Amino acid sequence: MDAQTASAGSKNLIFEAVIKPHRSLSYRAMFMVMGGMIAVSLLMTSEMAHLGAWPVIGFNIADMLLAVCLFWLNMRAARERETISLSAELLAVTRTDVHGRRTSFSVVPDWLNVVLEERPGTVPRLLFSSRGKSFEVARALGEAQKRELAEALSRAMHRWRNPLFDNPQLR
Repeated sequence: MDAQTASAGSKNLIFEAVIKPHRSLSYRAMFMVMGGMIAVSLLMTSEMAHLGAWPVIGFNIADMLLAVCLFWLNMRAARERETISLSAELLAVTRTDVHGRRTSFSVVPDWLNVVLEERPGTVPRLLFSSRGKSFEVARALGEAQKRELAEALSRAMHRWRNPLFDNPQLR
């Protein structure tokens, strides 16, 4: 998954990260690859029919149907999103699944801690904990991306909790 961080937008927005699946093919490129596969498959199927190898035709059609189905599932999974927004009043996490259904939860960021729970032999868990409750975010990110997200969010929370004041009397 890709994590995109933005600080612009609402005037009281401190931090925002949009986490979405990484896909190496755009829709146009996917259709070009599928078209090429189907064209080559059609060429091979016609050659097998010309040679009299009729059973191969059924397997080739089944193979292409499976490939199209897997491409469709891959592109459908690209609709998944997770948005983490931190403002002075609220930390909100909104998840959108592949069907477009949204679930969201929020906590007051005053007592919020960002915890990267290390687990031997696997990717660490990124947890938000506040007042004895914790919840996992960014489940689909890799280890390096989770560490970057945790560091960026910790820095944003530190800047919010420790503001710099420009006091001309101290100059």
